[in-house]
Amino acid sequence: MGRTLNPNRAKLHRSYTVEEVASLFNVHKNTVRGWIRNGLPVCDDQRHTLILGRDLRKFLQARKQSRKRSCRPWEMYCMRCKSPQRPAQNKVDYEVITVRTGRLIGICAACKTMINKYTSLDKLALIEGKLDVTLPTAQKHIVDRDDPLVNSDFK
Repeated sequence: MGRTLNPNRAKLHRSYTVEEVASLFNVHKNTVRGWIRNGLPVCDDQRHTLILGRDLRKFLQARKQSRKRSCRPWEMYCMRCKSPQRPAQNKVDYEVITVRTGRLIGICAACKTMINKYTSLDKLALIEGKLDVTLPTAQKHIVDRDDPLVNSDFK
């Protein structure tokens, strides 16, 4: 999978040749010719192929939109698999970031890499029905201990 191209680099009211499009997006000329074979509209079938900027922008935006993958509330996007995945054994840990938001941390069931998803406490109720969420537990402070410390002089 290649890098993401910014469609806004193409000017709407300008015409481009194949070579100009290739240099504008830093791709090979054959890549642009492949886009033409895959549906990028051209002005005519003459030797110097002209591509309208608005058509180029629409084509790249549609291509970018078709590759987007939306996740369900209980899925996380795996960067290695390039797709939404459920965590292994449906287990995730919740790490508090602020009072209202946090991060779910799990392991991808397909490729065994770490996957993350940022979520709010309000959406955590939807997720808990499908996933086993482990919430953080606060550790006891030293002053809250029942037994005295070993190196103390208290009797």
